[in-house]
Amino acid sequence: MMTPGRQQRVCVVGSINIDLVMCAPQFPVAGETLLGGPFQRHPGGKGANQAVAAARCGAAVTMIGAVGDDDFGGFMRETLGDERIDIRNVAIIDGAHTGVAQIVVDDAGENQIIVAPGANYALTPENLCSDAIAAADILLMQLEIPMDVVIAAAALAKSANKRVILNAAPAAVLPSELIRNIDVLVVNEREAATISRAENAPPGDVAMRLESMGVATSVITLGAAGAFARHSGDAFAIEAPQVESVDSVGAGDAFVGAMTASLAGNESLETALRFACAAGAIAVTRNGAIPSLPHREEVSRLAAPQS
Repeated sequence: MMTPGRQQRVCVVGSINIDLVMCAPQFPVAGETLLGGPFQRHPGGKGANQAVAAARCGAAVTMIGAVGDDDFGGFMRETLGDERIDIRNVAIIDGAHTGVAQIVVDDAGENQIIVAPGANYALTPENLCSDAIAAADILLMQLEIPMDVVIAAAALAKSANKRVILNAAPAAVLPSELIRNIDVLVVNEREAATISRAENAPPGDVAMRLESMGVATSVITLGAAGAFARHSGDAFAIEAPQVESVDSVGAGDAFVGAMTASLAGNESLETALRFACAAGAIAVTRNGAIPSLPHREEVSRLAAPQS
């Protein structure tokens, strides 16, 4: 999988968070205090997760984002640096806190999440490094940072004739000035329905609706069922390897990062999606987000055609 001897280059513009996870027997009601169970701190944010996923799948990754001038910011910069991600364009915002996701998980496995974006929403178009974007094969973004930054980054990439991949999560209305600069849109079924306004429609119909909106290539992730893609009027489905799921957190980011690394290495869309489905399948067999993200060699083994 991927062209031998060539390291693919990816620039990620996205969010950087700390996930603070607490377990409780049930969710508290207004005014109630509960004694919880174990507490864990994990690196997170879709931008950071996908940057690590792409790096572990063989890409040379540059990260553009922002953290606060706090301990969490230092921890996240260290975490990304340990993955050999170029963090020279991760801004440290004075007076801001690093993005935090407070997650409560109950005994039934359901969760409640409150996100304080912090420095992620202090990111501005002026923080973008045009040289870093131009040096990459692909620009990868999500929607956990301000929309004007996403729009500006996509425009910079297209002016440098680079491919742009947008994982439109969380779902939002996509301005036409952004859509025209997107080469590949990646969404799950719920996000696809929100963006296309095609509720309860099969993936093929949703993909056609996205195409009519100007999306050149759409990839709809289907969880354990794999993925559906539409490109230049042609559509196809990719099955995911069957595994025993332990924790789905991070699986979507594993998929997007692996797909991006593969496409940056000049693989076909179909090959990239088989690689991505294998990465997502491995991720669900492990707990956590970044800890679950697989490396290139193990993804290649699972994605290899079975004789």
